Amino acid sequence: MTLIADSGSTKTAWCLIEDPRHVIYTQGINPFQQDEEEICSILHHELLSNFNVNFHFDDIYFYGAGCTPEKAPIVAQTLRKVVSNTARIYVESDMLGAARGLCGRQPGIVAILGTGSNSCYYDGRTLFPGIPALGYILGDEGSGAYIGKRLVGDIFKRQLPDDVCQLFFDETHETQANIIQRVYRTPLPNRYLASFSPFCTRHRKHPAIHTLLLDCFEQFFRRNIIPLTRQLSDMTPQPSAISTVHFIGSIAQYYRPELTEAATRLGFHIGTILQSPLEGLVAYHQPYTAL
Repeated sequence: MTLIADSGSTKTAWCLIEDPRHVIYTQGINPFQQDEEEICSILHHELLSNFNVNFHFDDIYFYGAGCTPEKAPIVAQTLRKVVSNTARIYVESDMLGAARGLCGRQPGIVAILGTGSNSCYYDGRTLFPGIPALGYILGDEGSGAYIGKRLVGDIFKRQLPDDVCQLFFDETHETQANIIQRVYRTPLPNRYLASFSPFCTRHRKHPAIHTLLLDCFEQFFRRNIIPLTRQLSDMTPQPSAISTVHFIGSIAQYYRPELTEAATRLGFHIGTILQSPLEGLVAYHQPYTAL
């Protein structure tokens, strides 16, 4: 049995290569935001309850947000502790998971637009160091958290029309005091900020919301993709490989029209967009291929 996990900051999707249609969802696992005890609890209460405890996993491939070389061992150790009857455990970044899921063994620029955002160049085997994402406070342009942050900030700073502001208060029942409390005083504020993105989805045809979304996605390209392509221009023999961007994530999928418009304005093409790389990762690891 081979278990594959694709984990973002909000949710984790798990499936067996032998039964890829049966997908189990748990909370997101991010070692930058959760300690070993919290991760352990998620695995015990949300994952193992969905599998026969007598399962023997030959391999677990875990691709996750926050799984840097420094933090990946935390996830690996916790998996080993909870799923002790596993022969081999591999923990890699969500970017490598996105690259393998989208491109297989072909080169391309790959981006994640979900609760957070990230991007890189993939040469078909390894990742080329890209522009750092920097998280929802310093970066994460184009992500759900970034869109939510922009929306809330623009409403309270009177940057959006009165009708949009009134719609926001009527639909969310939020107050400035509550938002400040949730963002600065409670855990996982990035998820909370991303929860405002559906408001923009519902009102995407309003000119002010349309402009806000375009600016969020243009900022993603200007601050992440354009600097990356400058780095790659002298080392990549295929110009098409750095003019097309492939995406993983719910934000990329839900806002495909606005994302495409922003990309076109800046001279880029949108390639494949998938909500999850899981199907591609199943194909990548079947038959078994060593990392």
